[in-house]
Amino acid sequence: MDALTAFGVAALTFMMLMYALESRGRAFILAFAVGCALSSAYGFASGTWPFGVVEAVWTLVAVRRYATR
Repeated sequence: MDALTAFGVAALTFMMLMYALESRGRAFILAFAVGCALSSAYGFASGTWPFGVVEAVWTLVAVRRYATR
């Protein structure tokens, strides 16, 4: 497994874990947004720009949810 793949696995695992924990508090929503941003970076770095764009949109959605909660 190369470093980029390991980063992607770690980013996606973190993102999904934070999504599962969102109901525990506002900080987990912000952590989910960070996970989405990391996943977006992975998408762009790996050359799958549609994935990067979708994750960037999810980052914005999560930040908005964090701000309004």
